[in-house]
Amino acid sequence: MHCNIGGYPGAMSTLPKTLTLDTSTSRANPTPQPMKRLTVPRIRQRKGGEPLVMLTAYTVRQAQLLDPHCDMLLVGDSLAQVIYGLPHTVGVTMEMMALHGAAVVRGSYHAAVIVDMPFGSYEGSPEQAFDNAARLLKETGAAAVKVEGGRVLAPTIEFLTQRGIPVMGHVGLTPQAVNILGGYGVRGKSEEEARAIVDDAVAVAQAGAFSIVIEGVLESIAIEITGKVACPTIGIGASAQCDGQVLVTDDMLGMFERVPKFVKRYQDMSGVISGAVKEYADQVRSRSFPTPDQIYAG
Repeated sequence: MHCNIGGYPGAMSTLPKTLTLDTSTSRANPTPQPMKRLTVPRIRQRKGGEPLVMLTAYTVRQAQLLDPHCDMLLVGDSLAQVIYGLPHTVGVTMEMMALHGAAVVRGSYHAAVIVDMPFGSYEGSPEQAFDNAARLLKETGAAAVKVEGGRVLAPTIEFLTQRGIPVMGHVGLTPQAVNILGGYGVRGKSEEEARAIVDDAVAVAQAGAFSIVIEGVLESIAIEITGKVACPTIGIGASAQCDGQVLVTDDMLGMFERVPKFVKRYQDMSGVISGAVKEYADQVRSRSFPTPDQIYAG
């Protein structure tokens, strides 16, 4: 198994059994140093600049693959459906988010890691939100937490940010409210709802959020919000005019047959994996695997 480094010959076999320190000037810096991890203040400074790139990540290996190309990695409560096969995000626990958040931090060195606060962990009171947010940051090493909600949640966001907890907001389509919303349809079709979403975003920004995810809204709403708030906006089913974009990684890689309209499939990984597994199964059944190349002769 890859997690058992001591017993897995691939991960560590290239390391020498003894190490010596070479102090010669010609090898003072033999390899490039990794980029410093992106910080919350630097993310704020990207408002109106080069678009921010964010994808979801849930495991060490996934983080390792995404990290060089992303500004932020979101440990999303979308792991409910992607990892655990749950019908929606309401069933996600603090323990799930803490474990996956810590894994993503361990697997990355450049991107800022943001952890979703699960449903029920922050809505009760600002004090409840602080206790759980502090726990997530301590146990994961993440840069910030993300919460869903607008004006009602603004006092909680302000409470957290004033106490040293960086917060990313999330307005528009808020999946944790699926039981109230009745589904995942586009938000802001009526003038009243559109105005409410804009007001929510402004309130969240004024409360101190360093960035706001805008999900599943009419493009005109996303453009208006982006122009009104001082912090970067991250679109998902919103607008290319947002200050950045986010997608669920498994959606954009083609791991699922059905995806929302706003997803672009950049690869058919479901087909790639299925094809590889079929080839393996066929070779095992025909005894053409393993070959002498995979056998220890003796």
